[in-house]
Amino acid sequence: MDKHIIDFIEKQKTATVCCLDDENNPYCFSVFYVFDKVERCLYFKSSASSNHANYLLKNKKVAGSILPDKLNMLVIRGIQFTGFVRNESAIQHHATVEYYKKTPFALAMPGEVCALQLETIKMTDNTIGLGKKISWQRENLYEEVS
Repeated sequence: MDKHIIDFIEKQKTATVCCLDDENNPYCFSVFYVFDKVERCLYFKSSASSNHANYLLKNKKVAGSILPDKLNMLVIRGIQFTGFVRNESAIQHHATVEYYKKTPFALAMPGEVCALQLETIKMTDNTIGLGKKISWQRENLYEEVS
Protein backbone atom coordinates (compact mmCIF):
# COMPACT_ATOMS: atom_id res chain seq x y z
CA MET A 1 0.00 0.00 0.00
CA ASP A 2 1.35 3.43 -0.94
CA LYS A 3 2.76 5.55 1.90
CA HIS A 4 0.44 8.47 0.99
CA ILE A 5 -2.60 6.25 1.51
CA ILE A 6 -1.32 4.86 4.83
CA ASP A 7 -0.40 8.31 6.17
CA PHE A 8 -3.77 9.75 5.18
CA ILE A 9 -5.85 6.94 6.73
CA GLU A 10 -3.80 7.02 9.96
CA LYS A 11 -4.34 10.78 10.38
CA GLN A 12 -8.14 10.63 10.08
CA LYS A 13 -10.67 9.31 12.58
CA THR A 14 -13.99 8.79 10.77
CA ALA A 15 -15.24 6.91 7.74
CA THR A 16 -18.57 6.70 5.99
CA VAL A 17 -19.46 3.10 5.18
CA CYS A 18 -22.20 1.97 2.82
CA CYS A 19 -23.84 -1.45 2.81
CA LEU A 20 -27.10 -2.83 1.45
CA ASP A 21 -30.30 -3.00 3.47
CA ASP A 22 -32.84 -5.84 3.38
CA GLU A 23 -34.32 -4.53 0.11
CA ASN A 24 -30.85 -4.10 -1.49
CA ASN A 25 -31.00 -0.32 -1.14
CA PRO A 26 -27.84 1.56 -0.16
CA TYR A 27 -27.53 2.30 3.56
CA CYS A 28 -24.75 4.55 4.89
CA PHE A 29 -23.40 4.94 8.41
CA SER A 30 -20.47 6.76 9.94
CA VAL A 31 -17.87 5.25 12.28
CA PHE A 32 -14.85 6.23 14.32
CA TYR A 33 -12.15 3.82 13.23
CA VAL A 34 -8.68 2.56 14.04
CA PHE A 35 -6.50 1.60 11.06
CA ASP A 36 -4.36 -1.55 11.09
CA LYS A 37 -1.75 -0.97 8.37
CA VAL A 38 -0.40 -4.51 8.63
CA GLU A 39 -3.76 -6.26 8.19
CA ARG A 40 -5.12 -3.47 5.93
CA CYS A 41 -8.26 -3.27 8.06
CA LEU A 42 -10.41 -0.61 9.67
CA TYR A 43 -11.69 -1.48 13.14
CA PHE A 44 -14.80 0.21 14.52
CA LYS A 45 -17.25 -0.29 17.34
CA SER A 46 -20.91 -0.96 16.72
CA SER A 47 -24.00 -2.11 18.54
CA ALA A 48 -25.39 -5.51 17.57
CA SER A 49 -28.87 -3.94 17.57
CA SER A 50 -27.99 -1.25 14.99
CA ASN A 51 -29.49 -1.42 11.53
CA HIS A 52 -26.11 -1.63 9.83
CA ALA A 53 -24.93 -4.48 12.08
CA ASN A 54 -27.95 -6.52 11.04
CA TYR A 55 -27.47 -5.68 7.36
CA LEU A 56 -23.78 -6.65 7.55
CA LEU A 57 -24.69 -10.09 8.91
CA LYS A 58 -26.54 -10.77 5.65
CA ASN A 59 -24.17 -9.06 3.19
CA LYS A 60 -20.60 -8.38 4.31
CA LYS A 61 -19.51 -6.36 1.26
CA VAL A 62 -19.17 -2.60 1.78
CA ALA A 63 -17.94 0.55 0.11
CA GLY A 64 -17.05 3.82 1.75
CA SER A 65 -15.06 6.99 1.93
CA ILE A 66 -12.67 8.77 4.24
CA LEU A 67 -12.35 12.54 4.08
CA PRO A 68 -10.00 14.78 6.03
CA ASP A 69 -11.20 15.52 9.55
CA LYS A 70 -10.56 19.19 8.72
CA LEU A 71 -11.63 20.05 5.19
CA ASN A 72 -9.61 22.47 3.11
CA MET A 73 -11.89 23.68 0.32
CA LEU A 74 -8.89 24.54 -1.88
CA VAL A 75 -7.31 21.08 -1.73
CA ILE A 76 -9.20 17.93 -2.65
CA ARG A 77 -8.11 14.89 -0.64
CA GLY A 78 -9.96 11.72 0.17
CA ILE A 79 -10.28 7.99 -0.19
CA GLN A 80 -12.90 5.73 -1.70
CA PHE A 81 -12.71 2.09 -0.66
CA THR A 82 -14.33 -1.29 -0.99
CA GLY A 83 -14.06 -4.19 1.40
CA PHE A 84 -15.96 -6.62 3.55
CA VAL A 85 -16.68 -7.23 7.21
CA ARG A 86 -14.83 -10.13 8.79
CA ASN A 87 -16.32 -11.84 11.81
CA GLU A 88 -14.18 -14.91 12.47
CA SER A 89 -13.00 -15.12 16.07
CA ALA A 90 -9.24 -14.66 15.47
CA ILE A 91 -9.62 -11.37 13.61
CA GLN A 92 -12.33 -10.21 16.06
CA HIS A 93 -9.98 -10.74 19.00
CA HIS A 94 -7.11 -8.93 17.23
CA ALA A 95 -9.41 -6.08 16.18
CA THR A 96 -10.70 -5.65 19.74
CA VAL A 97 -7.20 -5.53 21.23
CA GLU A 98 -5.98 -3.00 18.64
CA TYR A 99 -9.10 -0.84 18.88
CA TYR A 100 -8.97 -0.47 22.66
CA LYS A 101 -5.21 0.05 22.61
CA LYS A 102 -5.76 3.21 20.54
CA THR A 103 -9.15 4.24 21.95
CA PRO A 104 -9.31 3.11 25.59
CA PHE A 105 -12.19 5.52 26.32
CA ALA A 106 -14.39 3.31 24.10
CA LEU A 107 -14.32 0.59 26.78
CA ALA A 108 -17.02 2.59 28.56
CA MET A 109 -19.39 2.36 25.57
CA PRO A 110 -21.49 -0.73 24.83
CA GLY A 111 -20.98 -2.59 21.57
CA GLU A 112 -18.67 -4.92 19.72
CA VAL A 113 -15.58 -4.14 17.68
CA CYS A 114 -15.91 -4.94 13.98
CA ALA A 115 -13.19 -5.58 11.40
CA LEU A 116 -13.54 -4.19 7.89
CA GLN A 117 -10.97 -5.67 5.52
CA LEU A 118 -10.00 -3.18 2.82
CA GLU A 119 -9.97 -4.65 -0.69
CA THR A 120 -9.50 -1.64 -3.00
CA ILE A 121 -8.62 2.00 -2.46
CA LYS A 122 -8.59 5.00 -4.75
CA MET A 123 -7.10 8.12 -3.23
CA THR A 124 -7.37 11.60 -4.68
CA ASP A 125 -4.67 13.91 -3.37
CA ASN A 126 -4.23 17.35 -4.91
CA THR A 127 -1.47 18.15 -2.40
CA ILE A 128 0.93 16.03 -4.48
CA GLY A 129 -0.40 17.07 -7.90
CA LEU A 130 -3.59 18.39 -9.44
CA GLY A 131 -5.98 15.49 -9.93
CA LYS A 132 -3.41 12.99 -8.56
CA LYS A 133 -4.92 9.53 -8.04
CA ILE A 134 -3.25 6.67 -6.18
CA SER A 135 -4.79 3.20 -6.33
CA TRP A 136 -4.26 0.06 -4.28
CA GLN A 137 -5.80 -3.40 -4.54
CA ARG A 138 -5.41 -6.41 -2.28
CA GLU A 139 -3.78 -9.27 -4.18
CA ASN A 140 -6.40 -11.89 -3.28
CA LEU A 141 -9.73 -10.09 -3.33
CA TYR A 142 -12.56 -11.16 -1.02
CA GLU A 143 -11.02 -14.27 0.43
CA GLU A 144 -13.27 -14.71 3.40
CA VAL A 145 -11.93 -16.90 6.15
CA SER A 146 -14.54 -19.07 7.82
